[in-house]
Amino acid sequence: MAGPSPGRTDGADDALDRLRRRVLWSMPTGLYVVGSRAERDGEVHANLMTANLVVQVATEPKLVAVSVESAARTSALVEAGGCFAVSLLHRADRAVVRRFVKPVVDVTIDDAGLPSSMAGEAVATAVTGAPVLERAAAWLDCVVRHQLGLGSHVLFVGEVVAVDGPDADEQWEVLRMEDTRMNYGG
Repeated sequence: MAGPSPGRTDGADDALDRLRRRVLWSMPTGLYVVGSRAERDGEVHANLMTANLVVQVATEPKLVAVSVESAARTSALVEAGGCFAVSLLHRADRAVVRRFVKPVVDVTIDDAGLPSSMAGEAVATAVTGAPVLERAAAWLDCVVRHQLGLGSHVLFVGEVVAVDGPDADEQWEVLRMEDTRMNYGG
């Protein structure tokens, strides 16, 4: 089966773009919340962002990659802070990710100067200082080891330095893009 090819002038480029988006949107991915933090001008800044471009890329050392839009607040915070955390959610928590599609402005700070809630969701602070959702089924805390500019996005590769998750006998499924009406990419 051959689809439209790029560079045509007979309207096939539009067909190619539609087909490309449809195929890319059908690729199965999880849906996560990425936490970031950095200190700027003596003040700690933190954010949580919905992401679907998260994958383990190496087993030794344990490396996880996240792809973040270059212009996003999270990209600047990960670059400046050198860390990120990934909260994995239960499938039933699909409404939570919608709270983090825009930069978080509603942040409650505790007596220690750390965020205790963001966008109305309780958060904890991981080892690196990045925020994680308390309701997360599991989370990974990562120190950035590599960074690659990819045009519209930056790929951050982090080494997992801390993790929390369910007991070995607990059954759970991670939230996936298909569990929502969201789509991304293409």
